[in-house]
Amino acid sequence: MKAPGDMIPWAKPHFWGDEARLVQEALESTWISGGPFVDRLEEALRHYLGVPHALLVANGTAALHVAYLALGIGPGDEVVVPGFGFLAAANIALQVGAVPVFVEVDPETWCMDPADTEAHITKRTRAIVAVHPYGNVCDLQALCAAAESRGIALIEDAAEAFGSRRGAPAGTSGTIGTFSFQATKTISTGEGGLVVTADAGLAEKMALYRSHGMRRQIYYWHEVPGHNFRLTNLQAALGYAQFLHLEEIVGQRRRIDQAYRRHLEGQEGLALQHFAPEVTPVVWAFALRLDPGIYAQGRDEVMRQMRAAGIETRPGFYPPSVQPLYAQVSLPVCEGISREVISLPTHPSVSDDQIAFISETLLGMRR
Repeated sequence: MKAPGDMIPWAKPHFWGDEARLVQEALESTWISGGPFVDRLEEALRHYLGVPHALLVANGTAALHVAYLALGIGPGDEVVVPGFGFLAAANIALQVGAVPVFVEVDPETWCMDPADTEAHITKRTRAIVAVHPYGNVCDLQALCAAAESRGIALIEDAAEAFGSRRGAPAGTSGTIGTFSFQATKTISTGEGGLVVTADAGLAEKMALYRSHGMRRQIYYWHEVPGHNFRLTNLQAALGYAQFLHLEEIVGQRRRIDQAYRRHLEGQEGLALQHFAPEVTPVVWAFALRLDPGIYAQGRDEVMRQMRAAGIETRPGFYPPSVQPLYAQVSLPVCEGISREVISLPTHPSVSDDQIAFISETLLGMRR
């Protein structure tokens, strides 16, 4: 089988009709660095997430960086992070001189295992980072309790879970929440991110670190050794245009998730990511595990076969235990998930007919 027309991409930006108009408005205003769209988008996100403080930053990794800086995480400190997921939280720990301590994840939800997290907390632990994978949401009740009982911070890395909920919106239950608005995410500013918190003191520190350590009221007076993590007005205009269509975007992502599940749920050789009943996900990327007994050629060969059929896919996240950079002990659950997970095209432009073709192609590769 071969996909009709061009390759079906794994991800693709989708524009809803207001992007060009609002970016042009920002351009014509001459506010091309900071400007009114930054304030407008921050206010919209504050209201949507129900948080008192929300600060736009240059990207999701900068969001984690500014969170660590505001919390005072530095050399000798430990940060507990999951061993399966995008490793920005671990990389920024290394950047500030801290030690990332990796823990196992649940084999069905792929979310951070609260019991293993607790087992790895020491006197040097300064924060737990709960990474919400593929739009799922970790067990925040257990993780918040573990953090609060030991007086440490809980950071929610909700880069892949904007719009998802577990009671409260993802990113709003911990000490600090971080988000990404990169091109593949639910809404996009091209590159961009957000930090949110209920703590006014942390919000003030993050605002300082975001902008050279300077307060807006006093030019060229540095209070902390800050960075330039600011988002531009042009990017904020793009993001605000996307936010205006958030209900449509969420609806399309739910359509895609449901369509894949109709075709693939219960099929021999496949284990779809599990979401707890209390989780209402907005799936960033539809992902599943391939049973190596049924897909005997292995996940990587399946990906090559899918590409030959005109379908782009992505592998699971490689765990730190197989990457020399991190020099970690084995994480068997994370390693097993990583070897078997494949994620399928997930963006609002994917049609129901394409999802049917993708699903039929994947099922046809069983041996």
